Amino acid sequence: MNKFTRQTTVRQVINDPAFGDFGRLLFPVDRPIDPDQSLAAISNERTFIWYSEIDADTTVDVLNDLQARASAGEQIFYPIYSAVEQRQDPSRRNTGLFFFRGQPEKEFALVNAGGGFMYVAALHDSFPQALTISRHGHPAFALIYRPDHPFEDLGRALSFIEDHAETLGVKRTGYSLWGGSAGARMAAIGGNRKGLRQITGRTDLPAAAAVIMQYTGYDTVSKDDAPTYACVGDRDGIAWWQGMKDRLARLDRSGVPTEFHMYPGRRHGFGLGLHTNAEGWIEDALAFWERMTIQNL
Repeated sequence: MNKFTRQTTVRQVINDPAFGDFGRLLFPVDRPIDPDQSLAAISNERTFIWYSEIDADTTVDVLNDLQARASAGEQIFYPIYSAVEQRQDPSRRNTGLFFFRGQPEKEFALVNAGGGFMYVAALHDSFPQALTISRHGHPAFALIYRPDHPFEDLGRALSFIEDHAETLGVKRTGYSLWGGSAGARMAAIGGNRKGLRQITGRTDLPAAAAVIMQYTGYDTVSKDDAPTYACVGDRDGIAWWQGMKDRLARLDRSGVPTEFHMYPGRRHGFGLGLHTNAEGWIEDALAFWERMTIQNL
């Protein structure tokens, strides 16, 4: 039975015993949110600035899924820094991985929410995607990172997953990096072979099989980039759709496989795009990733 509803308050979610001391990280820690507001009341563009198509029912679905998993004894949150490292730098307490388990020993996805490197819009951006990915069988992680240190935290997260792949029950190879807006920049840089080495400081980590990116102005191109799927709306006032299309064309000319989708009428930050003409993009992206994984076998 679901515990949370649209009328549940932020405070009630944070203080739910299933979430231990990490419940606060379910919500943006870098944005002022009244803890006595309901989940329905925070599901808007005032809370999740730069975002659109914010759906309270999706928020409730994500939180109920996590609560049910945790109540059943499943570990749903993993710190990426040790207790010693967190004491050395208390800002590291605002990081970690929420884990949406799929089928065991499958390729994993790591999803980075956007937020303009000002906050982390996970509850609208990365959590719903990670949940959907897991429901299609692939384990998925949603990274809570520090807006001031996004690449340090992404590098640590990738190293953590790779070093604990057996315990987590995921494959080390064939993984994908996902992101929207600022999170898409993170995915693109982490999905570049040289970028991966730079943000992790390691040479032993396998490269991503695919990068899945939404609505970003990132325009750097390299033959070391991973195969890339991108989608955006033509009313996006932050990420110009033609610029995204042009970047993928340049990747194509470099020999990097790509797939591009533009959705008329959609603005920046449409997330899953439920009940819009963008709905279903995530299934297209999953199919692209799986094709790239098979080609790399």
